[in-house]
Amino acid sequence: MIRQCAILFGCLALGELIVYFTGIKLPSSIIGMLLLTLFLKIGWIKLQWVQGLSDFLVANLGFFFVPPGVALMLYFDVIAAEFWPIMVATIVSTILVLSVTGWVHQIVRKSKNHLTHKNQ
Repeated sequence: MIRQCAILFGCLALGELIVYFTGIKLPSSIIGMLLLTLFLKIGWIKLQWVQGLSDFLVANLGFFFVPPGVALMLYFDVIAAEFWPIMVATIVSTILVLSVTGWVHQIVRKSKNHLTHKNQ
């Protein structure tokens, strides 16, 4: 369990260092998880080294949304005042994300099929 925590927090710390030294405008936690994914992919970290803690965190993921949900209740007046702009932005961004994701999936699938047929 200590090794699992050390690996996860080490990746998070590397993400913090990258943000600090480069000034990248990405959350350090995202960079840390990308680093963890990279390290798992290239084999520097074995899946079984982090699987126990990862399974626990994913199983209890809903618990981590409670504090932001409670904090959101403090801003009901702001949300009510800006309800329609929030709704329009949510709907438009959802449609854009779905459209771009579908479009990219089709491009990747076509290029993958093209490469498969080319290699045969």
